[in-house]
Amino acid sequence: MTKPKTWLVVALFSGLIVCLFSPLRVIFDVNFLTQNLCSLGIWAICLFICAYILLSAIALPGTVLTIAGGAVFGLFWGTLWSVIGATLGAIAAFLLARYLLHDWYCRKFKHSRTLQRFHRAVRRSPLKFVLTVRFAPISPFNLVNFLFGLTPIDLKTYSLGTFLGIIPGTILYTWLGVTGRQALNGSDRLSFFIALSFLALFSLLPFIKQQKSA
Repeated sequence: MTKPKTWLVVALFSGLIVCLFSPLRVIFDVNFLTQNLCSLGIWAICLFICAYILLSAIALPGTVLTIAGGAVFGLFWGTLWSVIGATLGAIAAFLLARYLLHDWYCRKFKHSRTLQRFHRAVRRSPLKFVLTVRFAPISPFNLVNFLFGLTPIDLKTYSLGTFLGIIPGTILYTWLGVTGRQALNGSDRLSFFIALSFLALFSLLPFIKQQKSA
């Protein structure tokens, strides 16, 4: 496996700096995203999905985009576009880790117990493991993308598991965006708190399951 090209590492690092410390940091502002996406019409979908892919590829969280997607597109379409964008972004990060930055990531995570656990679980039951990891909304989505790229899992299984596994959490974050916009407009605050409660409960499920199995 060849070493990662210097220009690629520089490009990824530059993209991260630009997103965090330039005017592009507004991509983490839900209100800004909502207002501007609403004004773009059909082009909002393309921009939304492209932004999701970019954020995932450079290891930045896309949660804010998911919430904004709910506020702009509604529950069904917001969930669909977020799942598509997140899945494509996860595939991009996976391919980066497997082919372009493999040696660099291997050096970075070679002593990681998490990576070792990933290797063992992928060999036993690849699809089930991907679904389990993706199901938990508190799972570090971007880190997981790169770790899977260092395992022998095939792209088809990884993509299918990611697409299906992130649907429940995406629905909840999208619902939060829908009800959050309604609450800001002064119409229905109860739904917002219900959505927030469901998201909190869903996030605790892995810990509850772990306690029961202990």
